[in-house]
Amino acid sequence: MATRREKNPGPRRVRAVPLVPKRATDAHKGNFGRILVLGGSVGMAGAPSLTGQAALRGGAGLVVIAVPVSIQATVAGLCPCATTIGLPETRGGQIDPAGARRVLEQRGLLDTGQTGRAPDVLVVGPGVGLGPQAYAVAFWKLIDVFRHELRVPCVADADALNLAKETVWPATGEPDTQYHSRTIITPHPGEMARLQGVGTREVQADREGFAVRTARRMAGGGGGGDDRPVVVLKGAGTIVTDGERIYVNRTGNPGMATGGSGDVLAGLIGALVGQGMKMFDAAVTGVYLHGLAGDVAAKRVGQVSLIATDIIDALPEAFRRFAARR
Repeated sequence: MATRREKNPGPRRVRAVPLVPKRATDAHKGNFGRILVLGGSVGMAGAPSLTGQAALRGGAGLVVIAVPVSIQATVAGLCPCATTIGLPETRGGQIDPAGARRVLEQRGLLDTGQTGRAPDVLVVGPGVGLGPQAYAVAFWKLIDVFRHELRVPCVADADALNLAKETVWPATGEPDTQYHSRTIITPHPGEMARLQGVGTREVQADREGFAVRTARRMAGGGGGGDDRPVVVLKGAGTIVTDGERIYVNRTGNPGMATGGSGDVLAGLIGALVGQGMKMFDAAVTGVYLHGLAGDVAAKRVGQVSLIATDIIDALPEAFRRFAARR
């Protein structure tokens, strides 16, 4: 069901892009965030690998990629600078949520005590695949262990959002009453349309309206401040909003409309959160740098030939140009 048009005052326009925090000379990898990427399925090893690579190029100190065990070796080969965890999988080659929780507990990723350490950020969804409502509910229960029990910031992308339609955005049409604190969602227009039960054309005709109303709906009756949920509605002029503020991006080009580009963005935003940026700020800066890297890549290879790995390869130059603004 589409959200009702609200009479609340419009969000404040943001135009300045927050800078990435400076690094201390005596810093070590533990200072820059431990990112857990949860995703992948049989036939979709590339998606979590791209997310992991982008997180590392985005400055994350450590990246752990947890995927179905049958694709673990492939992912490890595609992203050798990250560590990988093989998770139990369903007959269809997807992550088995119950089995995954047991393995993550054994590896200390669901423990905040002396025997383990929860990640600083969870990036979830790339390549997960779809499933029935029972699977969607089980998968989001696993995500909510991080979000609500461990209070880990979460970047939810791709199939995590498609599964969310069956759970936190109920197909019954009832409003979502859960407070999605510390959560950034990164839908493209089609995913936003599925979440809201409307057509993609309707979303595209009112991009800012849908983004703002979704962010406010996710906030529900929850508090404000830096824990407010953030919506990143991708596309030409990507929109970032927490319902109170809104930023419309101006970097990027049509060559970035290619498979895997969104996986790169999710990893980049997760890396910036892991480095201590506030949720909204990390999303704004991540979107800007992602688009800037796309522009750098387009000059190197042209828009027609641009692929997601070109964006990752261009991130160092994008960071250098952005840092020069200091």
